[in-house]
Amino acid sequence: MSDGEPLPFGAPPGYDSQPWPPVIGGARLRVRPEDFRVAEVLGFEASGDGPHRLLRIEKRGCNTGWVADLLARQLGVRAADVGYSGLKDRNAVTEQWFSVPAGGPGRLDPDELAAAGIAVLADHPHGRKLRRGVHRANEFRLVLRDVRGDRSAIDDRLAAIAREGVPNAFGPQRFGRGGRNLDLAQALAQGRRLRRRDRGFALSAARSLIFNAVLARRVADGSWERLLPGDRAGLAGSRSHFAVEEIDTELQTRLATQDVHPTGPLWGRGEPPGAGVPAALEREVGRSLAPLDSVLEQAGLSQERRALRLSVEGLTWDWQSDALALGFTLVAGGFATAVLGALAGSRPEVADSSG
Repeated sequence: MSDGEPLPFGAPPGYDSQPWPPVIGGARLRVRPEDFRVAEVLGFEASGDGPHRLLRIEKRGCNTGWVADLLARQLGVRAADVGYSGLKDRNAVTEQWFSVPAGGPGRLDPDELAAAGIAVLADHPHGRKLRRGVHRANEFRLVLRDVRGDRSAIDDRLAAIAREGVPNAFGPQRFGRGGRNLDLAQALAQGRRLRRRDRGFALSAARSLIFNAVLARRVADGSWERLLPGDRAGLAGSRSHFAVEEIDTELQTRLATQDVHPTGPLWGRGEPPGAGVPAALEREVGRSLAPLDSVLEQAGLSQERRALRLSVEGLTWDWQSDALALGFTLVAGGFATAVLGALAGSRPEVADSSG
């Protein structure tokens, strides 16, 4: 048992707004490893045959890349041949899927895996290597301890979160410990050559910063959950989006049921695809964060979109004395820190968390 991580967390870079005042004055997270559980939801079944194995792994105290390297070593295959969809936090109890070649010369060693905090929960034949980002969602089970705040106000806020969603900010861990990945992005902007892995971190952090800054402006003016003429509306659970010219009753209904969301930019080459006030705001924010916008354009990334609003599916909560147990599901790419921030606000510095 440890002292855990104090809430509120530090504010993610670029995102310094919340639509509501905090209702939790303080709490502790991760007092026990079991206080932060994440289970990956693939959204499809193993094929049942093929040249790969699909492994469901539970891990504690180790990150996803380290587990992939260990699986490769035990099975006698290249690390590059081990696939996984998402990166899961080291400081949690997490379940996720890995794919490994079925014909490797080695065998998994359950004793070594157990000593490393790893257990194989399922093993199925599968037709192809897992690609990054193919899982549908993540299920979270969190316990906040020593919660300070008015219980009825917290219950009301949780009901509002279930009904309305939360701003879809990229969490602090997207930017690395102490904002290291943003430092890499600045180094890239200054012409430094980076290792491939660091370059990927740098580009991701730069993109996330621009998005968070746009989201903060939309939260500040109250439009993060509203569609404006000129917006690009994103379909829930999809990367598809369409132009909003007129906001009619049907579109308002789809927005209210969280079937569509307003979107913000994942920066790349060319102009943001919207029009009117939303597009002008995005261009203004992109220019204000130069030269990161140019770095992303020169890297060859395309303009893409991300929902400004994050639906919090299946939200449940249960009070256990001064502890609050939360359960919810977020689409892939959603951060649990967005939900916690809507309860506890944030401090104006970077801190580690998980999503």
